Amino acid sequence: MSIQSAVRPRAALRTAGRLAGRHKLITATVAVFAGAVIAVSLVTAGSGSSPPDYPVAPGFTITALGQAGQHISLSQYAGKPLIVNFWASWCSPCQQETPLLAHWYSAQHGHVIVVGLDENDNAASALTFAHAKGVTYPIGTDPGLAAANAYGVVALPQTFFLNAQHRIVDRVYGAVTLADLAKGVRLMDAPGS
Repeated sequence: MSIQSAVRPRAALRTAGRLAGRHKLITATVAVFAGAVIAVSLVTAGSGSSPPDYPVAPGFTITALGQAGQHISLSQYAGKPLIVNFWASWCSPCQQETPLLAHWYSAQHGHVIVVGLDENDNAASALTFAHAKGVTYPIGTDPGLAAANAYGVVALPQTFFLNAQHRIVDRVYGAVTLADLAKGVRLMDAPGS
């Protein structure tokens, strides 16, 4: 084997190494660029350039709890954002949630509308519960679960935040907290929501 033939494989290996290094550099650069494009598109998608496609809240008309002949319907709040809370007197998490929601509602002095929908409950028990917990917002009774089924409620409590176009901008499974209420109201009132 001559010296010249021994040098050729080494030179070929060095050349292959340089080409592999360039390939890695180019691949890494392309990956970083692609990641940047994706990140920018995600940021601009959430920047309000177009409003989110929130689902329309199903309409309902149900009997007002303890007020024979009177009804509560979503349409009576047309053009107004509101909170729809599904609950029942027999629901354990509702025992903690309802006083918090009732107190919060009172503190809002009418600036936020809350509607409670009592589900699959005895009307007398629901009325006693609502009075004991200090509820002053409108309550409807939904013994046949028509409204609950329309909203896809599978467990209680559940709370929906609707913007002025009655699109669902947020949903809380389980008992709401003050942080949930603040976030939901912020989303209800957000421009373009």
